[in-house]
Amino acid sequence: MLGEKIVVVGATGLVGREMLRILCEEGVPLSNVMAIASQKSKGGLLDYGNSKLEIFDLSDISFEDYDTAFFSAGSDVSRIYAPIAADAGCLVIDNTSYFRMNDDIPLVVPEVNIAEARKFKNKKVIANPNCSTIQMVVPLKPLHDAFGLRELVVSTYQSTSGAGKDGVNELMFQTSEIVSGNSVKPECFKKQIAFNVIPQIDVFTDNLYTKEELKMMNETKKILDLYDIDITATCVRVPVVIGHAVSVFAKFERNVFLSEVVEVLKTFKGVQVVDDANSYEYATPVDVTSKNDVFVSRLRKHPTIENALSFWCVADNLRKGAALNAIQIAKML
Repeated sequence: MLGEKIVVVGATGLVGREMLRILCEEGVPLSNVMAIASQKSKGGLLDYGNSKLEIFDLSDISFEDYDTAFFSAGSDVSRIYAPIAADAGCLVIDNTSYFRMNDDIPLVVPEVNIAEARKFKNKKVIANPNCSTIQMVVPLKPLHDAFGLRELVVSTYQSTSGAGKDGVNELMFQTSEIVSGNSVKPECFKKQIAFNVIPQIDVFTDNLYTKEELKMMNETKKILDLYDIDITATCVRVPVVIGHAVSVFAKFERNVFLSEVVEVLKTFKGVQVVDDANSYEYATPVDVTSKNDVFVSRLRKHPTIENALSFWCVADNLRKGAALNAIQIAKML
């Protein structure tokens, strides 16, 4: 069960709206939910099932009145207000990157490491991982338990909703303009996103990896508690509205057999295997929109590299990649 009184900070964003949608699906009464957004949104209304939820700002709230606080309003807001909410007694689930690599704060995917959240529950702040990291570690967890993970090479194909409403709007606008024969100028992204792919998500760092790539690499090690494995990632933005895809090459300590791999994945909660090359069955972002699970396809053993496996996994980045994962954490605690 979720805490009786819930506050969603960042409720007007794509992830915040998805949180409200899931809370309504979970049967949380309208009277038990408070929607917080910026001052400019104050007084507006958000859909909550067939009802409307009034929007407030942070000056209106006393966190002492709430049991659970979901934060999805950016790192600066979480940095200031998440500790205030925790000190007031709220269980804080933070969807930003601010707390993720803090050694004293658990980084949690419920199917993978909910025990970490229980261990640190007295801290009152739990970090929600990066969207692509979440969907990748769900199938990796049972594979690691069965075969012993040693190395990862990852490429992501991430939708524009990962950049928020501005990203989606830019894709829609550019698509319309280009189809009409007009030129476009990128604003949200560094390059044209319509009819294109962009090999950059977030800023470049000194080692020429982007922050998004480093998030995937570092967060995966923390979640799986595997700090000695080798990981490299390339993160790419693609002209899709919802749904991230990840191409994974994984090398293991023990030999992998496809029949065992399929059985291991099919019996793990939160994973669905959709994989039949003969009938062209594989998951795509369109197929997984509004779905709760991570979908795994294109399973194949490497023909020459020993103990190596490749696969493709897809998930709704707003749902399992963010809002649902946070709500699952709160439910399990």
